[in-house]
Amino acid sequence: MLDVSIRRKLGGFALDIAFQAEERGVTALFGRSGSGKTSVINAIAGLSRPDEGHIRVGDAVFFDSARRIDVAVEKRRVGYVFQESRLFPHMTVRSNLEYGLRRVAAAERRIALGPVVELLGLGGLLDRRPRGLSGGETQRVALGRALLAQPRLLLMDEPMAALDAARKAEILPYIERLRDEMNIPIVLVSHAVDEVVRLATTMVLIADGRVVAAGPVGAVMGRLDLSALSGIQDAGAVLDLTVERHIDADGLSALAFDGGRLTVPRVARPVGGAVRLHIHARDVIVALSPPSGISVRNALPGRVVAVAESGPSSADVQIAVGGSFLIARITRAAVRDLDLAPGREVVALVKGVAFEPDLIAPGPRRVVDV
Repeated sequence: MLDVSIRRKLGGFALDIAFQAEERGVTALFGRSGSGKTSVINAIAGLSRPDEGHIRVGDAVFFDSARRIDVAVEKRRVGYVFQESRLFPHMTVRSNLEYGLRRVAAAERRIALGPVVELLGLGGLLDRRPRGLSGGETQRVALGRALLAQPRLLLMDEPMAALDAARKAEILPYIERLRDEMNIPIVLVSHAVDEVVRLATTMVLIADGRVVAAGPVGAVMGRLDLSALSGIQDAGAVLDLTVERHIDADGLSALAFDGGRLTVPRVARPVGGAVRLHIHARDVIVALSPPSGISVRNALPGRVVAVAESGPSSADVQIAVGGSFLIARITRAAVRDLDLAPGREVVALVKGVAFEPDLIAPGPRRVVDV
């Protein structure tokens, strides 16, 4: 368990953060710029000292003001990947990687150079110097160096903020592999919702130095107040599904979750594989009964949980489908005409699903009609 509860006064800004997350996977600290996200991971790393509180990673106590514990930076065994790679320009890629390895006694090395090179696709880069690398390649080397320092925890502060869309698409699959194949907890700072949706296990939403929501990504993204708190204008929900079957004749896949199933363009996952979908509020229609004679194929029975204004003429409707949530953005007139209120049984029609490029044909992230 990652357990953080810290308070610190930073001039006129007060940081008061408390959250817990499962040690395995990616914990995303998400929020507007200036909300305090980087201050949190700097405290975890030991680069800044909270006024009070505690920081624990599993059985290790990094900081505890009540017990007067404040472990030195070099003894916390934390890997840190910054926005800028901070590679040594005079060293080759191999030497940069080995620098991380040399900092750890041989008896404590559990992560070897070879597997990291393979994991991050660095084999063809080992003899090159940082100035000859692309932005995505540079960040992959920075990830490798951090891993070879044998960390018990990996911190990543906006590692893709300086990358263009193409380089970002290049590095995202490597971070996914790192999450799935290395037993190292990751704390990721990001203000990009697509990164959080794709990578995170737990989402911690921070605003004005405080945690306003924390939990599984789908639960936090399904909150109606997310856009007001985070600055996201394009509201939407996240569903975690399993591939139930592929329908080869039609080029489709059936995905199942506790709220039903969705039929979508075929995904590049085996039967039983996990798929995460980002369903935008604008792509959900609300009906009072199952429709007929329309092209939308996905109709999920649900129940209205909450309704909130989202603009001069629009409203967001939170709909429970099984143990998950969808959000529909419709007009306030439609809310009135359909008499939508908490407890009302409805049917959510999903007309579009956002896919990541590795799920379907290569290309940029896109929404496909279903």
